[in-house]
Parts: sequence; structure tokens; C-alpha cells
Amino acid sequence: MYRVRHITEYKYVSPVSLCYNVAHLMPRDTQLQTCLNSSIKVRPEPISQQERVDYFGNKTFYFSVQDAHKTLVIDVVSEINITASIVLPDLTQGPTCKEYLDLISASKDPDFLEAREFLLDSPMIRSSKSLADYAREVFQDDVPLLIALRQFTSKIFTEFKFDPNVTTVATPLDQVLKLKGGVCQDFAHLAIGCLRSLGFPTRYMSGYLETLPPPGVEKLIGADASHAWFSVFLPNLGWVEFDPTNDVMPTTQHLVTAWGRDYSDVTPLQGVIFDGGEGQTLSVSVDVQRIGRVG
Repeated sequence: MYRVRHITEYKYVSPVSLCYNVAHLMPRDTQLQTCLNSSIKVRPEPISQQERVDYFGNKTFYFSVQDAHKTLVIDVVSEINITASIVLPDLTQGPTCKEYLDLISASKDPDFLEAREFLLDSPMIRSSKSLADYAREVFQDDVPLLIALRQFTSKIFTEFKFDPNVTTVATPLDQVLKLKGGVCQDFAHLAIGCLRSLGFPTRYMSGYLETLPPPGVEKLIGADASHAWFSVFLPNLGWVEFDPTNDVMPTTQHLVTAWGRDYSDVTPLQGVIFDGGEGQTLSVSVDVQRIGRVG
């Protein structure tokens, strides 16, 4: 069981007179996790607020603030129970890459039809020849798809450097490919772009990752951060997840907030402000605490 606290603070040069916002900050329920409770406190107090479920089944929180303010704080605390007995699939099982591509194009199964939606281009991810070429050598026709996906996860981990200073949220994937660096969002987008370019439906996963300090070192409050990875739909298994930033298949330390086509579908906080001056500063603090087990 985990407790997650996510604090977002905006500071503006001059007062904001009005803002409208939507947040993807409340963890969703999945086959492996249950959000036991989630509370959101906004300062200044919103004049209106509402919780909804979006197209992908993610929990969303809409709010508007009409009091003039130079600081906006969104403080979210959630408690999540994770299934302790997560068993990773046997990578040798399931279809080969060619068998899968034949199946995904021909199957009328409702789950496959729904998965094919994640083959389409999305606002931040466009299929391209360069992306397909980067991944093609891994996804040989006779290789089991799960093995290829695991190898591709390792390929990105090995060939790209985690560096928050080389990209921004708007950096195109072709540029990420040239820079060979970026952050978890870039690596998830890169993997998704490559896989969609080859014909494999892939979705963007957003959430949190519990980071464990070295033995004997106290865990720092706020040291955790929002995280991103990807998942691919497989017959009889459903959506199988992969984390290229850490070269792992997620288990109990990955906590899902939302999923969609890319980051733009699940942005933690986005909105519109009126006034506020020429600039703003943003600070985000995320703390993930393991607090025991349920039952």
C-alpha cells in the first residue's frame, strides 16, 4: 500500500484574475491497483470544481478560480493498494512479431479492435520511417513479440542518456532520436512512435515510481517524480507494460495515474489563465511512501 502526495505550485509575476484547469492527478483503478481514496486541495479555493471520467477512463478534476491570486497550489494526497502477487509473463510465450501483425490487422475481436485505436497518430506522436528504421532490427518476423519488446526496452535504456536539460515537452521525436537523450516522457514517446510505425498498438502510461535510496540513506521527501512508460496489447495477456527509462517491466513500484495516446491526453495539470504578467515559475514535489499492506 502506498501514499502519494503531489504538490504543484505556480507563482505569477502579477495577479491572475481567473483560471480554468483540468488535472489528471488522481490514480485510476486497474487490474493491479485500487485507489482507496484521493483528496485534492486547491488554494485559493475554487469557485467551482467537478470530478469526471475521461474518454480513456482516467479520473479528471476540473476547477476554476476567480479570486485574484499570484500563487496557485494544488495539493493531492492518494492512497493506493497494489496487488502483491504480480507475475511477469513468460517472454517466450505468445505470437511472433509477424504472427501478431497478421492478427492485429485481421482480428474482429473487440479487444483487438479497441487496441487498434492506439496505432493512430496522436498530437505528440507521428509515425515515421526514421522511427520504424530505428526499431526494425529488433522486431524480426520469427522473434516472439514479448522478447522483442523487452530487447527494445533495453535498447533505448542503453543507447539513450537520461538528461533533463536536452529536451523540452515540445521536442519532436526525430530530434530526440538524434540527441540520444531526454527524460522518461521522451523515452516513452520514442518507444510508442517506433512501435506504432511498425504496426504495434501502444499506449502512453503516466504515474509514479517509488524510488528507493541506497541502503542506510534516508529517503528524501519530494525526491520522487511523475513518471512515464508504455504498454502494448497482447492476446490473452492484455496490456503489458515496459519502462525504457529504467530497463524494467513494471511491477509493484509503478503506480498508474492515467493512460492515453501520449502525454497530451494525461497532462498532470493544464488550463487557461487570464492576466498573470509576463512569466511564471512552477515547482512540483512528489512523495511516494510505502505504508504497509491492506488486510
